Amino acid sequence: MSNPWRGEVGLVIDGQGYEARLTLGALAELEVALGADSLVALVERFESNRFSSRNVLALLLAGLRGGGTVMDAATLEHARIEGGPMAAARAAAELLARAFSVQA
Repeated sequence: MSNPWRGEVGLVIDGQGYEARLTLGALAELEVALGADSLVALVERFESNRFSSRNVLALLLAGLRGGGTVMDAATLEHARIEGGPMAAARAAAELLARAFSVQA
């Protein structure tokens, strides 16, 4: 079960549940994968609905790796994500939001 206080987001991929979260290492991987000038620029893409499917895949992959799952891009690209593309986009946006939320 996902723990939002740890920044976790639950995903069901090919019928199996996973926990994703953006650790510092996952965020660094994400910057490189997307050629983002900054993480702020990436967050702004999602806030303004200017993200691509490539952005969603990269975010989910980085989050899965940050959550401890070993998965390559080709596997995720061909996987069935429960809820379809919209659920994948929501999970990616939620990962970003939880990574940058302030916890008291």
